[in-house]
Amino acid sequence: MATLAALITVYHGTDAADLERALASLQAQTRPADELVIVVDGPVGKAVEGVVEKQKARVIRLPENVGAGPASQAGLEAIGADYTARLDSDDAAKPERFQRQLAYLEAHSGVGALGTAVEEFARTPGDTGRVRALPEDPHAYARMNSPVNNPSVMLRTRAVKEVGGYRDVHFMEDYDLYARLIADGWQVRNLPEALTDFQVTDAQFSRRTGREMFAAEVQMQRNLVAYGLISRPRAVFNLAARSAYRMLPTGLLKRVYAVLFHRGE
Repeated sequence: MATLAALITVYHGTDAADLERALASLQAQTRPADELVIVVDGPVGKAVEGVVEKQKARVIRLPENVGAGPASQAGLEAIGADYTARLDSDDAAKPERFQRQLAYLEAHSGVGALGTAVEEFARTPGDTGRVRALPEDPHAYARMNSPVNNPSVMLRTRAVKEVGGYRDVHFMEDYDLYARLIADGWQVRNLPEALTDFQVTDAQFSRRTGREMFAAEVQMQRNLVAYGLISRPRAVFNLAARSAYRMLPTGLLKRVYAVLFHRGE
């Protein structure tokens, strides 16, 4: 029987109620994970600590906040299961998600990462009905954007460890991982069904610009060139296009986002 671990990271910005919802969704899976690994990325508030302490989980505590990439890697290193399912602390997995992904990965040995479409919500899962869907075969798409809705992903643990796991690529650690999987010959796929509830807030649209984000974009494009996925001219085009997109006024950015990502819009 294949084994499955669920990996979730929390930090000082985590909301306790959101975390409880995420963890409850893991407990409600028709095929629950065999192990839950929670990485506490630096000091967190008492409410979040209280939620973590109630779980039957392997808890990894980092003394300082190191960021999403290194925190995820700390969790990955502790996992020996065949597969690793990710979920962000403010999202939720629909009950059949793990069962569907595990069956697919068991039937497709060349797939290293499998995502799903996600149903977006503002406050409560199901309150918008909007679905963000990426291509089922996203390899061409990966030349321009991250090919997987990261909170929905299930990883083949061996494959991820073989390509070096999560690296400290600020804001882009997930994209960087999927790019290395593709460069190493692994397939990346997405299920078309919305099997993950994904919270979208105005804050996510307002923090997409700035010097740090531009530096992250530059580094990611350099990485894509180094991995052999794109040419240098394509990297320049990507940098210009992605930066221009982020510089749009918030209202226009939301409309463009809907056109690009929302199914049927």
